Amino acid sequence: MTKQGIRLSEDKPELLAPAGDLEKLKYALAYGADAVYLGGTAFGLRAFAGNFTPEKMAEGVDWAHRLGRKVYVTVNIFAHEADFVELPDYLRQLEALQVDAALVSDPGVIALAQEVAPNLPLHLSTQANNTNAYSMRFWQKQGIERVVLARELSLEEIRQVRSRVEGELEMFVHGAMCMSYSGRCLLSNYLTGRDANRGECAQPCRWGYSLVEEKRPGQTFPIEEDERGTYIFNSHDLCLLPYLPLLKPLGINSYKIEGRMKSIHYVASTVKVYREGIDTLWDEGEEAFRERLPEWLAEMDKVSHRDYSSGFLFGKPGAQAHNLESSHYVREYDFVGVSLPKDPNAASNAAERPRPLQEWSWVEQRNNFRIGDVLEVLTPSGPAQSFTVRDMFDSGGKPIEVAPHAQQMIHLMVPWPLPPYSILRRAKKAK
Repeated sequence: MTKQGIRLSEDKPELLAPAGDLEKLKYALAYGADAVYLGGTAFGLRAFAGNFTPEKMAEGVDWAHRLGRKVYVTVNIFAHEADFVELPDYLRQLEALQVDAALVSDPGVIALAQEVAPNLPLHLSTQANNTNAYSMRFWQKQGIERVVLARELSLEEIRQVRSRVEGELEMFVHGAMCMSYSGRCLLSNYLTGRDANRGECAQPCRWGYSLVEEKRPGQTFPIEEDERGTYIFNSHDLCLLPYLPLLKPLGINSYKIEGRMKSIHYVASTVKVYREGIDTLWDEGEEAFRERLPEWLAEMDKVSHRDYSSGFLFGKPGAQAHNLESSHYVREYDFVGVSLPKDPNAASNAAERPRPLQEWSWVEQRNNFRIGDVLEVLTPSGPAQSFTVRDMFDSGGKPIEVAPHAQQMIHLMVPWPLPPYSILRRAKKAK
């Protein structure tokens, strides 16, 4: 109990992962997510993610529920009048699918949802700028079951809010940080006509900028001494993994990973690390957590990311939380393939292969690789293992030296059976 009498949960927090499409949903759950959040083809803030048709959403909800997991659907645009033509049917559809909650931010959408889909639980999106206890309690009185905290809160502010607010709270622990307050940005709309608040952000904050003096049109001056200009809006990615021991006593109900536009490699790796981190800290204690932290941080460096920072956790971030020299991602590994559960074509000439069929694994290519490459295998449980590619065949049984075609089916000799949802990656060569 806190001084204010709010009971803090001693249970493990929910681990909430992004699902940009059905494949990512399945990988997120396979690697340990308790819940996923996703968007339909409209009304969410990631218009360029794969997103879910009604049929795919139904399949995803069924898949998650059969595993005892949850699905939340984003309906967090700032709605215009025209949106309310199709919104009622969409909200009724979510209720009928028995999704576990809709993520909302617009008061009009909230009112409509309560009118047409009264059994649909509602979570308040971070887009609603949830920065204080008074605001959160207001929204709870409007029927909101869970509030997602704004990214701009410090550790002490989160502690104060938690001590004053009953009900469920959710916070971001990992992923991209927006240079605008809680993601409410007009820059993309102004420069490209693509509205970030309606799911179409062009990410102009990642572009290079230079200074122009009004009487010298066409003549640019770098703000930093760099011929590429400067990236004054280019924030680092959030990574609160090292600070989970500080977050644990707060009693936050859900830890959220950002990234519906990211690859399945990103989703699988980050979910696995945070799953292991949460389980170790809650089940074995902080000492065991600290012992394993270096290996988890090393794993986090293997996915595509910008330099990591603690965001606002220890106060307003300064220049150290921005990359002023480049908008480039850190990519130490290339994601090259995923395991397949069985022979996709049942090739008739498999007998030509030099070893028994059961010693081979089917892999779907996601980036070209060749004989002689050293590949590392990430699996839902256990450490990553490496092997050298020695033999491989195409789906017709023909021996090949390289797998150059996107999503090409490859029969690959691997020293051990590849578990379902295995991910193959290759370390980048140092330049």
